[in-house]
Amino acid sequence: MVKLYTIAAIRQLEELAYTQLNLTPYDLMQRAGQAAFQIMLQKWPRVTTIAVFCGNGNNGGDGYVLAYLAKTAGLQVQIWQVGSLSKLPEPAREAYLTCLAAGMVMQPFTEQAVIDADLIIDALLGTGIKGLLRTDYNQAIERINQVHKPVLAIDIPSGLDADTGTMTCIAVKADLTVTFIGFKQGLLTGAAVDCCGEIICHSLNIPDELYNSVSPSGQSLSLKTMQALLAKRPRNVHKGDFGRVLVIGGNYGMGGAVRMAGEAAARIGAGLVTLATRPEHVAAINAARPELLCYGISKPSQLKPLLAKATVLALGPGLGQDRWAQALWQLAIACPKPKVMDADALNLLAKKPFQGKAWVLTPHPGEAARLLNLSAQAIQADRYTAIAQLQQRYGGVIILKGAGSLVRIHNHTHLCTAGNPGMASAGMGDVLTGIIAGLMAQGLSLQDAANAGVMFHAQAGDKVAIKQGERGLLALDLLAELPRLVNN
Repeated sequence: MVKLYTIAAIRQLEELAYTQLNLTPYDLMQRAGQAAFQIMLQKWPRVTTIAVFCGNGNNGGDGYVLAYLAKTAGLQVQIWQVGSLSKLPEPAREAYLTCLAAGMVMQPFTEQAVIDADLIIDALLGTGIKGLLRTDYNQAIERINQVHKPVLAIDIPSGLDADTGTMTCIAVKADLTVTFIGFKQGLLTGAAVDCCGEIICHSLNIPDELYNSVSPSGQSLSLKTMQALLAKRPRNVHKGDFGRVLVIGGNYGMGGAVRMAGEAAARIGAGLVTLATRPEHVAAINAARPELLCYGISKPSQLKPLLAKATVLALGPGLGQDRWAQALWQLAIACPKPKVMDADALNLLAKKPFQGKAWVLTPHPGEAARLLNLSAQAIQADRYTAIAQLQQRYGGVIILKGAGSLVRIHNHTHLCTAGNPGMASAGMGDVLTGIIAGLMAQGLSLQDAANAGVMFHAQAGDKVAIKQGERGLLALDLLAELPRLVNN
């Protein structure tokens, strides 16, 4: 588990370091440069030449500290300065003057600059950037990305927003990011996941007691913690002890969606799984997976006895939005039992929004956009704010799917760092819906089921990708991995 912080919280921790530890901004800058330098040597022990790109803020100062240490250690160092030296803040100016006194040359970066180094150090822009970048910074970032050499980013890849993980228009593609004091929440979601590479957080030797004074914005999910939620089963049990999941959906042409959700619920350990779908799909599903109870629903009234027996409802896989779908949706929504809602269940909710308590909503960015009457681009531009707005408007537990999936209840956000691009394929959301419903049926709370479901789903995808690669990964491929994860 990793605690996540906003930039405002990191600033609070810095102020506490100044006031309670009697440190100066330059002291912290020296610690940051030293930490980045030592990690650089551990990661690339054979490097002999480095090119350090320094901006005209304190992130540039971190770069000057690293450059000085590298020269002192006998490395060849190029320093490329971007922005006016006259605008350097005092701590960065002190680091710059130390380099100058050591006879180091700071070359102004231009488009004609020749970058000749084994390793690039990105110290252009730190965590304070907002809005569009100046042309010179854009050009420097473009050049870093074009050199095709390993890149170490100091604190955050330049061009990224540390709170949201989005980039203004361009960002450095780093192989390693050494961040300081705490994990910035934006490093682990959205566009940032393609820019940060490996992430190492160094505390700069700030003691633990200072962290107790500042609240994190969230935390990452831990597989071991999620596995611990599932107690060992006693021997004297029967299927009724592990709940009854009712999956509602599977409109014309989409019978596979309810089958995948139902099988995922069963594979994660639900005692009994029932599917309510179009009658045309029953025979095929029964033949493919006879362990699932499959009922053809031609009239809404046929759903009522199934609702009465269910422990948990999984509403939406392949549901559609026609009259049949709307009638089943209305009956399910009126049922007081806990629910997991995905796909067209969310699209129907967006048309008739209201707040609930006993549900888990699982939108991807497009569905989230419809739920908030925004664009998908606006959702992705600030995923943390979007999920907070979703939870405030709709209640319950919200999962915002995507790279760095987020889970939110009340005022706390969890983040999943597992998962891979191969999971961007049809049916993955249906499997996730079934997993969460199956965990809820076994007695986990909405929040625990959502957190654990997201983690098990992502970990299963990663295990499959390790075996066969990411391309061609299918939703049903995850199912064989689920029992291994929950019985570990």
